[in-house]
Amino acid sequence: MSNYYLTTPIYYVTAKPHLGHAYTTIVGDALARWHRLLGDNVHFLTGTDEHGQKVQQAAEAAGLSPQEFTDSIAPLYQQAWQQLNISNDDFIRTTEARHKIGVAELLQRCYDAGDIELGLYKGKYCIACEEYYTDDELDPGDLCRIHKIPVEQVEEENYFFRLSRFQDRLLDWYAAHPGAIAPEFRGNEALGLIRGGLRDFSVSRTSLTWGIPLPWDSKHVAYVWFDALANYLTAIGYGQDNDEFSKWWPAHHLIGKDIIRHHCAYWPAMLISAGIEPPAGWAVGGWLLVGGEKMSKTTGNVVNPLDLVADVGVDGFRYYILADTPYGNDGDFTYEGLIGRYNSDLANNLGNLLARVATVVEKKCGGVGPAPRSDSPLATSAASAYAATAEAWAETAPSRALEATWSLIRATNAHLEANEPWKAEPGAAVDAVMGDALEALRIVAVLASPAVPETSETVWQRLGLPGRADEQRLPAAAEWGRYPGGLTVTKGESLFPRKSV
Repeated sequence: MSNYYLTTPIYYVTAKPHLGHAYTTIVGDALARWHRLLGDNVHFLTGTDEHGQKVQQAAEAAGLSPQEFTDSIAPLYQQAWQQLNISNDDFIRTTEARHKIGVAELLQRCYDAGDIELGLYKGKYCIACEEYYTDDELDPGDLCRIHKIPVEQVEEENYFFRLSRFQDRLLDWYAAHPGAIAPEFRGNEALGLIRGGLRDFSVSRTSLTWGIPLPWDSKHVAYVWFDALANYLTAIGYGQDNDEFSKWWPAHHLIGKDIIRHHCAYWPAMLISAGIEPPAGWAVGGWLLVGGEKMSKTTGNVVNPLDLVADVGVDGFRYYILADTPYGNDGDFTYEGLIGRYNSDLANNLGNLLARVATVVEKKCGGVGPAPRSDSPLATSAASAYAATAEAWAETAPSRALEATWSLIRATNAHLEANEPWKAEPGAAVDAVMGDALEALRIVAVLASPAVPETSETVWQRLGLPGRADEQRLPAAAEWGRYPGGLTVTKGESLFPRKSV
């Protein structure tokens, strides 16, 4: 059993959970569940980013202290993830004591290494991004390209992390770890940023009080990246519990394309400076767009994921998120697309297959499922479906993984159409076809469980199988011929009643 540490970005508490947050978190949950099926010892982390200027301003606007403000928002994320059946093992808040201890340790190590120095910053700053920009990185009118709002002119004493010293070390590390960033085109993007030259970045602010003080200069508070990025370390004991930390580190990071620079250049350089191994890898997702624009509080196009669950259920929503957009690319969320995929893949394919099989077993087999044939024509389909599913999850390609799993559903439906057991008399021929279909459904229940855990468990139970679908272990659970036969098959209600837009 190997340890597998997986993280999402931590989400900023100035906005309530929206579809963009749900997207990365659901991808992370599915990956974590897949690795549990493989028998890995998984630690899946998510959380909230709670310091900084935006939080201080939002708290003032709400008439609350920053701590009161963050205490009112962070639980909304925890509740949303519970409602979306997210199986995170931990939830880190950057206002926790364990985080502050680890941040101080990381800062001190980089300072002692000579990579943090005092300087004066004068330049253009986007509050929404928590990032300084040069003129050529802004749109006309000094507008931030992401948030479309004017940047501010800022001048203050800061400590700087000397990132410019790390270009060669980062390029050497990436050369020694090919494929560390997936998909490949996102990795090329990160390498392009590094080869284009790295500028030192600010690690502290004096104009801000809501943050973690620098351990060697308490009038400065830690600026966003040393605070936020450190959550990946502090959640697993960094600065307090070396055994726990060494058990889990390095991490596999899920991030959005807009934070490549910070995660794939700043972060490994910070770790190298502190004498810590860089992450095991990054999987970089695109944006889920609404009307062609990234979701944000600023543009007002935010979609609350919990509103959609009421229409298509938790698993219907999770499936759409995972299946509709190739991870790494931008996707365009539409309600029509959500309902269309729900009807085609879930209602027509999976739901219809289970209903058909249970109905025929009830009418032709006395409600008892026959065993599959060892030489079934579906055995090859099942083997290729598992191989392609496993390969896709290994490459953080959930849409491809589900396409592969659904190929077995389509093959089984076609097998039933070709044999038409509902027209045949009860007997060995019908038993053979139905045993094959039941075995295919058993394998589908396991392979689909990372995406649609509740549905997979329902399928598992209706097939009369003991235990739980998500407790099975791959690759053994995908081997053909493990449905024992002689089990009571239950028809039950429709898994996915068809919806209209």
